[in-house]
Amino acid sequence: MSTITRVKTGSRFEEHASYSRVVAVDNWILVSNTAGRNPDTGEIPEDVSEQLKQVFANIERGLSAVDSDLADVVSAKIFIQNPADTETVMTLFGQTMRGIDPVITVTCPPLGSEVYKVELEVTAYRGAGRAEVHRIDTSAQ
Repeated sequence: MSTITRVKTGSRFEEHASYSRVVAVDNWILVSNTAGRNPDTGEIPEDVSEQLKQVFANIERGLSAVDSDLADVVSAKIFIQNPADTETVMTLFGQTMRGIDPVITVTCPPLGSEVYKVELEVTAYRGAGRAEVHRIDTSAQ
């Protein structure tokens, strides 16, 4: 039988909407769409880059609760409020995830509030960051 671990991070939104920040099913780890609100202060930066840095910190905090980290991320969905911020977001995402290279989806829908400039949802597989990786570049063929 599978083991399921549900992680709450203290966000009032998790309680209000009855969801978990992280759900781990055996080695598969699903992280809810995450905004750049500092969970300790409740503040959210105005700058999109600072928001994304906080998003990564929030995700890392959730992943660490189930013995994982960003290196285990295999898929990411990036939600950007303003299409004009796409280059900034993708540059910082690329700097942070370089070498991990998850599959990604990028979209620019309206987010739950205009204060949110970027949100990120990830799926991880515990141990993926330590696994042997085979890279294939089809552009060279």
